[in-house]
Amino acid sequence: MQVMKWSALALAVTAGTTQLAFASAQSESKGFVEDSSFDIFNRALYMNRDFRNGAGNIAIEDPVTEEVIGYKNGYREETGLGIRLLFESGFTQGTVGVGVDAHSLSSIKLDSGRGRHSNGLFDTTDEGRGDDTQTEVGGAIKFRISDTVLKYGNQFVASPVLSTDDSRILPETVTGTYLVSNEIEGLELSAGRFTGLSSQVGTERDDLELKSANIVGASYAFTDNFSGAIHAADVEDYWKKYYGNLNYNLPLAEEQALNFDFNIYKTDYDKSYIESATADEDNGIPGVRESRDNTIWSLATAYSLGAHKFTLAYQRSSGDRGYDYGVDGGGTVWLNNSVQFSDFNGEDEKSWQVRYDLDMASYGVPGLSFMTRYLTGDDITTSSGEEGKEHEWNFETKYVIQEGAAKDLSFRLRHAIWRANDAYNADYAPDLNDTRLIVEYPLDVL
Repeated sequence: MQVMKWSALALAVTAGTTQLAFASAQSESKGFVEDSSFDIFNRALYMNRDFRNGAGNIAIEDPVTEEVIGYKNGYREETGLGIRLLFESGFTQGTVGVGVDAHSLSSIKLDSGRGRHSNGLFDTTDEGRGDDTQTEVGGAIKFRISDTVLKYGNQFVASPVLSTDDSRILPETVTGTYLVSNEIEGLELSAGRFTGLSSQVGTERDDLELKSANIVGASYAFTDNFSGAIHAADVEDYWKKYYGNLNYNLPLAEEQALNFDFNIYKTDYDKSYIESATADEDNGIPGVRESRDNTIWSLATAYSLGAHKFTLAYQRSSGDRGYDYGVDGGGTVWLNNSVQFSDFNGEDEKSWQVRYDLDMASYGVPGLSFMTRYLTGDDITTSSGEEGKEHEWNFETKYVIQEGAAKDLSFRLRHAIWRANDAYNADYAPDLNDTRLIVEYPLDVL
């Protein structure tokens, strides 16, 4: 992640007069059509969640006692295809450049069933089945002055305090205004206001019911190896969220380096949100416990040695509850221990991670890579009062075709085994194995 520290801002602005002497992106514009691009991105996803220890997908209740007496299926299994069309125009020439972006997001159900549905790949019909096809179209108008771009409309955003998720077939989209400025070399400033968030399975502008989210951020590269960032968000009726990051890379020798990555979130909850959720609990509707704040941070150290990388990470959550996200985008969890299934973000949770990566290019197989990691978390505060514990093991392998007609076609296999004790199973999820096969093929038409 790119990053910044406020104490360096004054120095960066002082140096800005010399940076502005160089040509800006707008001054080098070739035109609306000449700089345009049109891409087609195809993704096929098979996803299976196999519930363990007697748990299942759809509960069968006793008609008299309403107790769960079994499950329709002990697993969820679905396959789908996503097709994204993305057109990005260039900017018109002149002091103020004008352009447009447009996209079409379509999903096609290849395999699913009422008893196997709900992996988040498809919307749900009135009969409880996955929707056969879905299509969402959107666009945005954009303006550029020098190296500053203002965009309004439907867009994809990757900010630590508002990040659209792309972990299934189609990505989330957000509607609003976003300003990004790169006038000073190494410094990026951003600000935005968003009033709608469409889920990965929704075609409405705001099916996730985001009233408004105001965000600001800054990132700065102090040197080629040291960077920092600070961001803040105010999500109406939910919370105010603050994020910071420091990243330092220490070269040791040829093909050897140490990297340190620190991330932290501070969330202050809106009083009306807490009172509303607490009132729901009083009426027998599950909600959140009365709470006011959360702080969660993670620190990862990675040692790279040629084709090998070894990572050790620690993450700590504290405050009145665990770290929350989602209404501000399903990808708003830029933490080192956020992995395939769990984010290890429970209330008061402490977690460790060990990870190993291998790039086979050094062994004569470019495009092939492997990753495995193990995480364990404990000291989690649960609703029962007993200590919660969890652990997860991940394995991934990916191959990207390097040349020929199928260049950039990739195959990725992901597998996770997640287990927790009874106290955390009751609050979070039943034990499960999560397997995903992802095939992606990007095509650059223009």
